[in-house]
Amino acid sequence: MSSYRWNHLTAPELRELADRDALVLLPVGSTEQHGAHLPTGVDDFLATEVCLRAAALAGARVPVVVAPSVWCGLAEHHMAFGGTLTLSLSTLHALLRDLCRSVLRAGFRRVLLVNGHGGNATALHALATELTAELGTTVAVTNYFTAGAAVIAKTLETQDQLMHACEGETSMMLAAFPGSVRRERVAEAVGPRIELQSEDPAPVYRPTPFERITPTGVAGDARTATAAKGEALLDGCARALADELLSFR
Repeated sequence: MSSYRWNHLTAPELRELADRDALVLLPVGSTEQHGAHLPTGVDDFLATEVCLRAAALAGARVPVVVAPSVWCGLAEHHMAFGGTLTLSLSTLHALLRDLCRSVLRAGFRRVLLVNGHGGNATALHALATELTAELGTTVAVTNYFTAGAAVIAKTLETQDQLMHACEGETSMMLAAFPGSVRRERVAEAVGPRIELQSEDPAPVYRPTPFERITPTGVAGDARTATAAKGEALLDGCARALADELLSFR
């Protein structure tokens, strides 16, 4: 089979992969503002790209299928900028439940949610616990930027983790989707440093609309982004995810 994409495969091919106990990767992203220089699909595109690269790396040793992505997540904090689509927590839970149930009914037994949006992270941890209990099989979750934390810290100049529309995300988009980057707007793509919600060490979590953090919609500094850095990030995150796939059993 030349493709790891669920929706590029036939039903008989998918049944064969289910019989081989293939692991199903389900990318979970978001469609939300990413400043004036990046498209709204960044989190969806990058989560899927890392999954496909990881599947290609691990596929010779362990069967893997990459399901169509969940392109909408929890993005209420970006709504003021426009261009953003968001779900309620209950809708995201119901959507993931139905998708995971469909995967299981198709004969597969293992699902890994691969998150690409910081705003989804803590919710997905809780939902994976509930879905595992409800569906009777392990529904695991990872953030591709957590799996690849070491390569992110090593590669970037102005930050040691992903932020938002930043050096890291802009670099990866330049590497994988160069035509979608509005290069003439990168010079203005600068904002304050932030912590990802899942990494925030603050003792109290206070929901904060993103426009209070940055008027540009950017957190971090995209001006030092390059396609070479982006390729290193995508490759490193995919390799880290592939290593996890090989030990998932």
